[in-house]
Amino acid sequence: MAEDGRVEATDAVENKAKQNGGFRTMPFILANDFCDRLANVGFSSNLISYLTLELHLPLVEASNTITNFNGTANLTPLIGGLIADSWAGRFWTITFGSVMYQLGMVFLTLSALLPSLRPPACATTATGCQRASSSQIAVLYLSLLCTSIGTGGTRPCIMAFGADQLELDAHGRPRGDDAKPKWSFFNIYFFGIELAKLTAATAVVYVQENVGWGWGLGIPTITMLAAVVAFVSGYSMYVKMPPGGSPLLRLAQVTAAAFKKRRAATPDDPGVLYQDKELDAGISTTGRLLHTDQLRFLDKAAIVTDGDMLPSGEPKLWRLSTVHRVEELKSITRMLPIWAATILLVTSGSHNSSFAIQQARSMDRDITPRFKIPPASMLIFTNITMLCTLTFYDRVLVRLLRRCTGHPTGITHLQRTGVGMAFAVLANAVAAVVERRRKAVAAASGLLDAPKATVPMSVFWLVPQYAIHGVADAFMDVGRMEFLYDQAPESLRSTAAALYWLTNSVGSYLGTLLVTIVHDKTRRSGQWLQDNLNRGKLDNYYWLVVALQVLNLVYYYVCVRYYTFKPLETAVGDDKEVELDHVNGNAS
Repeated sequence: MAEDGRVEATDAVENKAKQNGGFRTMPFILANDFCDRLANVGFSSNLISYLTLELHLPLVEASNTITNFNGTANLTPLIGGLIADSWAGRFWTITFGSVMYQLGMVFLTLSALLPSLRPPACATTATGCQRASSSQIAVLYLSLLCTSIGTGGTRPCIMAFGADQLELDAHGRPRGDDAKPKWSFFNIYFFGIELAKLTAATAVVYVQENVGWGWGLGIPTITMLAAVVAFVSGYSMYVKMPPGGSPLLRLAQVTAAAFKKRRAATPDDPGVLYQDKELDAGISTTGRLLHTDQLRFLDKAAIVTDGDMLPSGEPKLWRLSTVHRVEELKSITRMLPIWAATILLVTSGSHNSSFAIQQARSMDRDITPRFKIPPASMLIFTNITMLCTLTFYDRVLVRLLRRCTGHPTGITHLQRTGVGMAFAVLANAVAAVVERRRKAVAAASGLLDAPKATVPMSVFWLVPQYAIHGVADAFMDVGRMEFLYDQAPESLRSTAAALYWLTNSVGSYLGTLLVTIVHDKTRRSGQWLQDNLNRGKLDNYYWLVVALQVLNLVYYYVCVRYYTFKPLETAVGDDKEVELDHVNGNAS
């Protein structure tokens, strides 16, 4: 009887585990990310105003501070993704990151509340605006550093963690087709992000501009606390994939093994290369990667030679790798050129959080006699357009395109990203035209030397560029994230998600570099970027970005033309196996 009781208890635990994951976990995960993004956008979208109006930093320095912060915040996810894949797992990495982000938001709120942590107002000083002291800047940097570390834990893991709940059962095995959702998780994910951005760019920015920065930063801080509580509350219901060991270590082992055997002849028959299903079981639950003909010099790592095996029959991993592990390195290597092509997209949009907001501040923002739209709230037009585009794409456009292409998602992830890149070029071209028009109005009104005066031109002239950026993001952001998640080996998915954020990091740093170079090289010929936008040549900067984007779009097309999708080998029935193209979803 006791044995029967233990069996029943074991069965009960097993049945409960099988119920883990699925759609019921989405409120906890999406609530966490919604609050996280509300907190992030709540202070970062209007950070240019805080730096210039409260800390009294020059425009170019403030702009570079923002892009450097964005670069760091998007660089740390690479480290967080590796930690999650290697030993901590996604759940605990997200939890730690959320707590660190909370700490950074507390410091930032205190810097806005305590008079000793910010310079006095301009009107209270006889010599004009007093720049923030080095100690006050240090507190700001400490706050931004903590939030950057926090994003390193949340951003690379939350998308992959959410997708795991819908794609995998409690044992990490793929759910049956009937158990999988019939909609794109990534579309829902980005829809939630844009909803959070919209809330932050309206309600939070309004509080910052009209009530005060203490409340304006305090609201995102409280929201971040809610994010931590919401996520941890769902602990017992999650599918928690165990870490598969350091992916970088495996990639290094393949590289070392291939180098040691660089003089060995690569066999014509890939069937003789080393395979070990038991060794790869923990990193290939959704299917083993099959051999591809690209980058064949790496196949040398899977050639069996004397001295490659231990007496126990196990391989010496620094001398011999399985085909699956070799293909992991090939998959990541093939993805890198396409990943690099998306970097300039971030650079081209980085000015929306700096120069474009300063443009809006100089224009007529009256909605009613008593209400002006805050400059940073112009971002809502990007958010609204992206929300509408995501909905239209998921509910209408996919069905129409599917009839033409026969593809399950209408167009491939790579095609979707390319469309977004084309829209981004158009957005910057429109921005250049509008800025030239704004300067012409300023000149006609005699305001060229009055940078703080309001140019008699409606701020809604900026709506088209913001809206087109929203359309571009709806195609581009979802497309590149789906591509990275889909094409990365399963054990490297957190790391692949980190590549998405690394794109934003490198793009932000490149934005800083581009602004610095332009600022330095145009000193003698009439500085393009200066505090007085009416005397500057910001439109020339926009045209420069357009030219770089066009060249980048050509490069992207070449990369896509020669890209090879990863093939998977999955079991069907007892002993039959079929090769699947993971992106196209077609059996070959």
